[in-house]
Amino acid sequence: MVEADVLDDASAIEAADPGGMLRQVASSAAQIREAVRTAREAGVAALAADGRPRAVVVAGMGGSAISGDVLAAVCGAGCPVPVVTVRGYLLPGWVGAADLVIAVSCSGGTEETLAVAAEAARRGCRLLLVGGADSPLADLAARSRALFVPVRSVGQPRATLWGLTVPLIMAARELGLNDVTDEVLEATAARLEDVANRCRPDSEAFVNPAKRVALDLAGDVPMVWGSSPLAGTAAYRFCCQLNENAKYPGVFGELPEANHNQVMAFDGFFAEQRKGDPDDFFRDRADDAEHGLHLLVLRDTEEHPQARKRREASVELARGRGVAVTEIAAEGDHPLERIATLIALADYVTVYLAIALGVDPTPVSAIQELKARIA
Repeated sequence: MVEADVLDDASAIEAADPGGMLRQVASSAAQIREAVRTAREAGVAALAADGRPRAVVVAGMGGSAISGDVLAAVCGAGCPVPVVTVRGYLLPGWVGAADLVIAVSCSGGTEETLAVAAEAARRGCRLLLVGGADSPLADLAARSRALFVPVRSVGQPRATLWGLTVPLIMAARELGLNDVTDEVLEATAARLEDVANRCRPDSEAFVNPAKRVALDLAGDVPMVWGSSPLAGTAAYRFCCQLNENAKYPGVFGELPEANHNQVMAFDGFFAEQRKGDPDDFFRDRADDAEHGLHLLVLRDTEEHPQARKRREASVELARGRGVAVTEIAAEGDHPLERIATLIALADYVTVYLAIALGVDPTPVSAIQELKARIA
């Protein structure tokens, strides 16, 4: 049952968030500034001494792995070397001494990431390890004489995204793979502060964009589409946050690919007409006889012309079939600013959705139980 009223009571929000997930999300700007200092002190500039690698391979899982996706999105399609993320136990066979392997683990103890990092060390790859201090990952860095950047967790790995990602972005900058200056990093931090202000707990739902979207999504089946590769990465992150924060399903996609398969869901079971206008924020969700499909479009400010046409046509097609549509636009000029603003709003939306559904956003008990079963 959706408890919409709780989102208009700051004290009730605090009581419903005992793990402090909203406070963790609000630390994003501070994470960027701290990570800039930490990465510089760790000596990421030294990576440039051996020249540009053949490829950059980021190894990680869950909230740590998304740092590799963000790095690839920020470097963009024009990046002179491939940037790939490995999620699992195995390092691809083509990776060797000419490549840079970056292992990222917030805890420093993720078994899959440690396995890949150890294999990279055996193959003589260039190594950068990013994660918890005084951890198995830090020990591996010492044994393999690899560069190590310690990261202070703000609570949950998924909430420490920028602390984990900024060292990667700075390393790539030293290698000439992106144009993220210190000024861009500070501008991104400032934008995250602005999002935090607009989405703060004491801001009422009718002016708080994250609360509005959360209430609009509640009870629906969200399909989250990005209108560019960068926005597609944010769409994936959005669905991961739906899963972990709100304990809620979500389907992510990216244009134009989503137009070749996922669009057919507009004609299916979950796309049935609802009572009233599906885009009316003030409708009484409790009185809806059916909840259905909800298209959530993350709009980049830089879209391929055909992708823009597809986005516009997709929105019209969805609405014409009674599918609710919500559009969220990226903010800023630089790719890092744009993806950061999309991710930041998604983080707040998913925490508020959890609270509205009566779910504690912080614990991940199913993940912990699964780990215990295979230990």
